[in-house]
Amino acid sequence: MPDDFVSARQAEPDVSKSLLPQSCQLIIFGATGDLSWRKLLPAVYNLNIDGVLPSHFAVVGFGLPAEGQVAGDADDYIRQRAKDGIRRFSRQPLDEDHWADFARALFLVPGSFNDARAYALLKAKIDAVDQQFGIPGSHVFYLAVPPTLIGTCVEHLKTAGLISDPNEPRAFTRVIVEKPIGRDLNSAVDIMQVVGACFAESQTYRIDHYLGKETVQNLLVLRFANSIFEPLWNQKYIDHIQITVAEEEGLAQYDAATGEMLATRAGYYEGIGALRDMVQNHMLQVLCLVAMEPPWSLKPDVVRDAKAGVLNCLRRMTDAEVEKNVLRAQYIEGDINGKRVPGYRKEVRESFEVMKRPLPSESVHSTTETFVAMKLFIDNWRWAGVPFYLRTGKRLPKRASEVAIQFKDVPQILFNDHPDVPLEPTVLSLRVQPEEGLAMRIASKLPGPKVRIYPVKMEFNYSSSFGGTTPEAYERLILDVMAGDATLFMRRDAVEAAWRFVMPILDHWERVRVRDLPEYQCGTWGPVEADRIIAPDGRQWRTL
Repeated sequence: MPDDFVSARQAEPDVSKSLLPQSCQLIIFGATGDLSWRKLLPAVYNLNIDGVLPSHFAVVGFGLPAEGQVAGDADDYIRQRAKDGIRRFSRQPLDEDHWADFARALFLVPGSFNDARAYALLKAKIDAVDQQFGIPGSHVFYLAVPPTLIGTCVEHLKTAGLISDPNEPRAFTRVIVEKPIGRDLNSAVDIMQVVGACFAESQTYRIDHYLGKETVQNLLVLRFANSIFEPLWNQKYIDHIQITVAEEEGLAQYDAATGEMLATRAGYYEGIGALRDMVQNHMLQVLCLVAMEPPWSLKPDVVRDAKAGVLNCLRRMTDAEVEKNVLRAQYIEGDINGKRVPGYRKEVRESFEVMKRPLPSESVHSTTETFVAMKLFIDNWRWAGVPFYLRTGKRLPKRASEVAIQFKDVPQILFNDHPDVPLEPTVLSLRVQPEEGLAMRIASKLPGPKVRIYPVKMEFNYSSSFGGTTPEAYERLILDVMAGDATLFMRRDAVEAAWRFVMPILDHWERVRVRDLPEYQCGTWGPVEADRIIAPDGRQWRTL
């Protein structure tokens, strides 16, 4: 990387002052759960290895381990669980020296989220850790809990005296709220009202880890730091945009050697589905960065104003438009990488058996969607008439996420004058995962005496260009909270606007009450019915 490199964020003096994370405790609610094991604790460990954590820092976990898992000291339990998660999921290998430094600042308070006595123990532990590590009373509470428990947690925090005044100059209290925020607009509003009664908006960070990915962040730089793109970024030059989020995994995670189910999201995902889990937050947030107007500043609320403007311009769908423009489906048994994997309904049954919980009656013949494809429009001057095609699903052939901007065809003259063999379109694709980067497909002449046109690709890859491993999204976002930078976090009005867009779809599905969904085999790119969303427009889904 050039020595004179200056990031776009550093170009804003009043923003750059907040870039350094401040000394604090990170208190993880649900520290014994799956998200903490797979993502949060490995993320903090990587930050420790990279040397970017504040000098006075510690992690306190809060929650109840699974039955029979704790034997002995709670701190030892969370340290062993964190070590296991780091071995399995960290982007950097476990290093015993770094591990020893990390483990000494990792603690656990076992307790139930609705037990007032447990919060008294938590407060005592937090005070003791503050004193031990020289932390000036600043705390970040990460609520890695189901949405139904968010209100309970914040009210107990307030009662226990663990929330400081937002204007307190010597110390801060901040709260990170995990998605999904509610399961519909009304429940989201209820949750945000409860959180808002305990925390000021300036203290509240509604996290969407997709916004921490390098390529997603690079969208702003790509658009607004390169003069060749922004003049073309509108309905005059762009034919359509596709956003795809493909997941290879299903509900459960298995040990590769033994086949044992290590973790499952069935308790969360069943009854939630792909529309709530992926479209309402991840994909609409990415859409905002693709479609937003240029912000006049990089200050957090200026950027978030521009994103909210996109959500407020999304065209709401009628029942007829939902039927025409939205497709949901569910995976059935199939092969992925040569291995047979179960269908969704069977995986739900097996997951509940492993969790030792009764299978809800409505889940026996579950109609929870694991795949969604849709066409939507943004009704403003920049994007009038340009279709945005969104597609997401589980148990697809590979894990891959992409934003593809397809530009309009050149006129049917000169090199494009043969209607039966049109030129390949010009496409700018941004890969969000797994290999973050971007590529542009353009037409070029093949060498030789004849004029033969061939599509070529110009490509940029983060790892090959900058070296090393790209930090995980949670690493960046946790640092931003400690620094007090809310740019990449969802504001309350944006959450409500996103729910307002998806509610007509959810309401229609609730009314029609289908017994069976279209199906697709594991290891395929979704149901054949998804083509009806895009094929009538003379377009086709991209192959990733």
